[in-house]
Amino acid sequence: MIRNIIFDWSGTLVDDLPAVWRASNHVFKQAGVAEMTLDQFRTEFSLPFKDFYGRYVAHIPLPQLEEWFHRHFKQVQHLSSELPHARDFLEFCRGSGMRTFLLSTIHRDHFAAQSAMTGFDRFLDHPYIEAWDKRSWILEILERHELKAEETLFIGDMQHDIETAHHGGVFSCAVLTGYNRLEQLRASQPDLIVEHLGELRDILERNQFELKRGGPQSPGGTDDRPVVTVGALIYDEAGRALMIRTQKWSQLWGIPGGKVKFGESSVEALRREIKEETNLDIEDARFVLVQDCIHSKEFYRDAHFVLLNYSCRCVGEPRVKLNEEAQEFRWVGEDELLAMELNRPTRILVEAVLKEKGPRAAGPR
Repeated sequence: MIRNIIFDWSGTLVDDLPAVWRASNHVFKQAGVAEMTLDQFRTEFSLPFKDFYGRYVAHIPLPQLEEWFHRHFKQVQHLSSELPHARDFLEFCRGSGMRTFLLSTIHRDHFAAQSAMTGFDRFLDHPYIEAWDKRSWILEILERHELKAEETLFIGDMQHDIETAHHGGVFSCAVLTGYNRLEQLRASQPDLIVEHLGELRDILERNQFELKRGGPQSPGGTDDRPVVTVGALIYDEAGRALMIRTQKWSQLWGIPGGKVKFGESSVEALRREIKEETNLDIEDARFVLVQDCIHSKEFYRDAHFVLLNYSCRCVGEPRVKLNEEAQEFRWVGEDELLAMELNRPTRILVEAVLKEKGPRAAGPR
């Protein structure tokens, strides 16, 4: 039974990626090397810091790099915010009587500022910060607080967090809310991968706080029934299609959609899911095809979906407001769609729609 939770901070409880990215680019600029796009940074960034810097700015002493970084981070720290579901999960831990710890590389000044902003520090029994190499801390924490490894779960968003959990012999959970991508986290072989902390809470409650060593695809309790979902290729008045990109689909481009609820028609579910995920209203929903999606390696966990795919139009101005499920959106002309990095089910849908419409048509029929 899980009785102790060790949290990472950045990317697990607080979203400071925009600020860290900008501060890191400031360091690169001062050092005279090329800055990174956000996608490049997420792919390349790693812990410990000295290993990351050593690959790009080894000619600059580490104290100078840290001085540049922390000075600029203070200027952009206002871009940081609490992650969705983080507060609820911390309250859940407190209400369940679990002991809570923090093991983070965050600088004490930044931790103080972000704690003042979020109030999350009051949910943490024992914070350990400025831990540049967490592997050197985990065994000491277990011994100092007499924690049993089989009762302890480490939650983090980076490979270094999972490696730290392995080093301490504790359970590991990777969250998709932070720095590392799905393929990077899978490579570190966590016991569990979740989209966000809300999903982890559901798993712990469903399994009465018991976890098993199941590998990166184990959801911590399985349901052998296929899940019926709906999704749509949405067009605007200019004939452009909406593509969204999510961590749970390996950062590949796809369409908005989600699960059909009990007692809900597929079109009702489609309207609801699209409204929730994009804030768009739709019309002219037209069924295109049904797909089986079984054991997809592109999806963040093992699953069996029955995908009901539609095309439709958005009503009014195409003003998209994404919820926390997606990281990016783009309106794309039909001539560009198949050149994008699409997840496989979306590619099948796009190919079917374009084939049916022919080369000269624009927008759904």
